[in-house]
Amino acid sequence: MTARRGSLQLVRLFGIRIGVDYSWFLILFLAIFWFQGSFKRTLDGSDTVAYVTAVAAAFLVFASIVFHELGHALAARREGIGVDGIDLFLFGGLMKMRSEPTTPGAEFRVAAAGPLGTVIVIAVAAGAAAIVGGITSLEEAATLAASAEVSVAMQLFSIVVSINIVLLVFNLVPAYPLDGGRIARALVWKVTGDRNRATRAAAGIGRGFAMLLMGFGIYMLLVGQAFDGLWFLVLGYMLGQSARGALVHSAFNERLEGITVADIMDAEPVAIPADTPALRAYEDFFLRYGYDWFAVVDADGHYLGRAHRGPVDEAAHGPNAERPVREITGADPEGRVPSDAPLEDLIGSEPLRRLGALTAVDPDGRLRGVVTVEQVTRALRTRLAPG
Repeated sequence: MTARRGSLQLVRLFGIRIGVDYSWFLILFLAIFWFQGSFKRTLDGSDTVAYVTAVAAAFLVFASIVFHELGHALAARREGIGVDGIDLFLFGGLMKMRSEPTTPGAEFRVAAAGPLGTVIVIAVAAGAAAIVGGITSLEEAATLAASAEVSVAMQLFSIVVSINIVLLVFNLVPAYPLDGGRIARALVWKVTGDRNRATRAAAGIGRGFAMLLMGFGIYMLLVGQAFDGLWFLVLGYMLGQSARGALVHSAFNERLEGITVADIMDAEPVAIPADTPALRAYEDFFLRYGYDWFAVVDADGHYLGRAHRGPVDEAAHGPNAERPVREITGADPEGRVPSDAPLEDLIGSEPLRRLGALTAVDPDGRLRGVVTVEQVTRALRTRLAPG
């Protein structure tokens, strides 16, 4: 699932952008309205107490959703996958990864981290509720029974527990793009060794589940539950579209199967030796070839980073003209790609789009080539051409 554009940033946690889509404000208002009406029956207090508790409950629920998505995001980063951010929207939370996991194990760990975070939230909230009022009081508060008469703290803990249990069960349905569907895809991928086959299986279940949700939505409309009916219809439609998109993407990837970065890259890139003085680097490379940047390599061919025209020009025409170019080279952590990576990894690559080209390296970190946006586009046109 992808993060949505045009969202409002709230905060950064662990360097990860947390934002909200404008549709989130609608569900926030509805959640507060619904909680307030329910809390009037269970809390022994004024309308103000019910309202303040409702606001706190709504934000605690959404905080637990952020915690769930942070689990995905932090797991993705541990797998070496870039994360653009997390957005809350009408139907929950979305985490944007810059690329897909490359192994079934990584897919499983990223997918399972979110539900694990939800389990932690449930355990902490349930433990706190048991300390405050006991398990019996927790059950009464969770059902919002009119006879419950619980404390504000117990009501908040019970809401967090009950809603997160519902979200956990729903998310673990083995239907793509839900977490359960991604876990199922990882397992099928591990057994078959075929990611595309695993995607088709999980996405097929996802489309079936989406049809069930939409069917239930139609039933709710027919029995007069208009709001609930529309909710399930839209949710089913969105899940179905996402599953269909996964099927299309899988078919697309099959057309590209077998093509790697090494097949399309420039295998003889011009690179600057790391010990080259800045003045000589500027004259022999930047003036001669006219490029904006060059790869910098050590004596063994290991890729060290990029030397850009501006910093080299400044050093070359100042008192540091003899300064080795390695000292004015950027580390370039995002600008490199394994030379044996599949072509599909470059499609939608944010660093490739932003930089215009990526340096291809072998497992030992030696420079093997440079791959550009134009080369990727040309390869796609050739591979996807009719016939």
